[in-house]
Amino acid sequence: MLDSAAATQKAYRLLSLRPHSQRELEKKLRDRGFPEAAIKEALEKLLDLKYLNDASFARQWARNLAVNKLWGNRKISASLQEKGVTPRLIDEAIAAARQELPEEEAVAILVKKKTAGKAAAAPDIKTKHKIFQSLAGRGFPPGLILNKLGKAAEEECDG
Repeated sequence: MLDSAAATQKAYRLLSLRPHSQRELEKKLRDRGFPEAAIKEALEKLLDLKYLNDASFARQWARNLAVNKLWGNRKISASLQEKGVTPRLIDEAIAAARQELPEEEAVAILVKKKTAGKAAAAPDIKTKHKIFQSLAGRGFPPGLILNKLGKAAEEECDG
């Protein structure tokens, strides 16, 4: 019989691997066959002990994706939605992460990385298209990508 103590232990193990949102942890416990009452009790205990905090989780997750993985706001938002974070917390988390590394800077860093070591001439259309696709896949807005790609080409010409 799966009880609340077992659900709590499983939750501790999951949280020891990485932070989770409340809804994400609830889903994982449900998928492992724990009864609703045991899940509810385990989550209440974790909330009381402050091991579960969706606002803190969202800030950590958004910061990691924005600063370490250089993702755009759209992809960060989708990732947090998937984990069951509320839209208000998502907006706050992205805003906090962008204090450290604005989306424009992230795009500039990625464009520079992707054009580094290439021919001294400005990137051709095919290269620009590949870079655009890559950055769009990371969740950056098309206008921002095109703007930065244009500036990168101008800098190459000036240099």
